[in-house]
Order: sequence, then structure tokens, then C-alpha cells
Amino acid sequence: MNTSDLLEKLLQAGQASMSQQGGSTAAPQGSSGGLGGLGGLLGGLLQGGSAGGAASGGGGLGGLGGLLGGLGGLGGLLGGSNSGSATQGRSGGANYAALASLGMMAFQAYQAWQSQQASAPQPALQTVDQLSGSQVDEHSHAILRALIAAAKADGKIDDQEQAMISAELARHTDEPELKAWLDSEVEKPLNASDFAEYANNPAIAAEIYLTSVMLVNDQQEDERSYLDELAVQLNIEPEFQVQLERQAKGQANA
Repeated sequence: MNTSDLLEKLLQAGQASMSQQGGSTAAPQGSSGGLGGLGGLLGGLLQGGSAGGAASGGGGLGGLGGLLGGLGGLGGLLGGSNSGSATQGRSGGANYAALASLGMMAFQAYQAWQSQQASAPQPALQTVDQLSGSQVDEHSHAILRALIAAAKADGKIDDQEQAMISAELARHTDEPELKAWLDSEVEKPLNASDFAEYANNPAIAAEIYLTSVMLVNDQQEDERSYLDELAVQLNIEPEFQVQLERQAKGQANA
């Protein structure tokens, strides 16, 4: 399955959606960052795709439908992280510029966290922007899983919304195996422990958590609880968790 191509298409489409909307979209209710997340990325796709007006601003759909229509775009955030020139010298960035930008954000959060530690520096993260080939696919697979899982974190997804998201994701790939996998990921119950397998890979763990923070509204109890449990399952230190959240909300240098 080529999840890297699919994820890059989604990220690039999110950037295009942001450009068409003048570079800004609505922020999550209660969001302190105001930069939105992957929900806006998918919301922009849904507004322009076969689901059309049903997703615009939530379109009367509760839960995930409203979330997708209301959040700001990850594309705008990645576009502001210099995904072009900043990634050309890195093997991952040459082929997947938007995806590489996400990796760079995780790496920058790690560097900021490390600079605050009194202990000896840890080995540098090998985030997706520094990788190529099958290693990029491994990271992309995990990030796409995180995107889909975080969209369920408000606990309000229903069958109609599941079908809508599955159809939109599938519209961007012709691979039957990948479409079947996407359907399975959308339909499975939310469980942060599903990501425990990545606890021994700090780079993927950081990218998963960063992606999740960009999507959910961390001011809501269910979603805040999901993020905290996800961080535990990924074995992310509390201080690093805070730094990743600051990076996601554009507050890394605040």
C-alpha cells in the first residue's frame, strides 16, 4: 500500500484549500492555537468533493461532520513552515514536501525539548523529512492512522460520517487494498492503545502525537483525555508532550 502518496495528496490538497480560502479557515471551538488542523484539511476536501455542501460548516452533521467543516487547515500551517526550500536538502522532502514539513515540525519540537533537559542529549530523531523509501511509508502509514483516529476523538462519529470520510479518502487512491484498509481504520473503535506499537520509535511517536493535536479540540474533555492517553501509550515524556502541543499551535517560540 502506498500511504505516502495518499497522505501527500491530502496535505497538498489542504494547502490548496487554504489558498482558495484566502489563507485562513475557522479555528476549532475553544482552540487556543487558532491554527486548526487536519480536520480543516479534510473539511476543505469534502466541501469541494462529492460530499459537497453537506460538510460545509458541518452542514447540519454532528460530531465529525461539524469538526471537519469547522477546523482550520493543516495545509496553511505546513505552508508557513517553509516546506519548499527548507526540505530540498533532505531525502524525504524532495518527494513529499508537505509530509516533510510535518516531520520538520516534530523534529523542531524535539530539539526545543532537548535544549531544556539537564540530562545528556539523546540521539536526534529520524523524522520523516530525513528519510526515504520504505521508511517514509512506515511513517506515513502511522500518520494517516493517527489522522483518522483523532477525527473520532470527540466520540460523536456516526455511520453517515464514517461513510463520508471513507468515500473522500478513497477518492484519492485507486488501490483496492488501500481503500479496504482505509475503510477498516475509519470503522474501528477509537483506542489510543492501538498506537502503543510505536512507543519504541520516538520519531513516529512524535509525528503521531503532533498530527493528533492538530486535529482535535483539546479544550473538550473527551478529546483532551484522548490526547493524554495517546501520549502515555506512545511513551512521550510530559515535557515533550507540552512542546509538541506548542509546536502544533504555533507557539514554539512564544
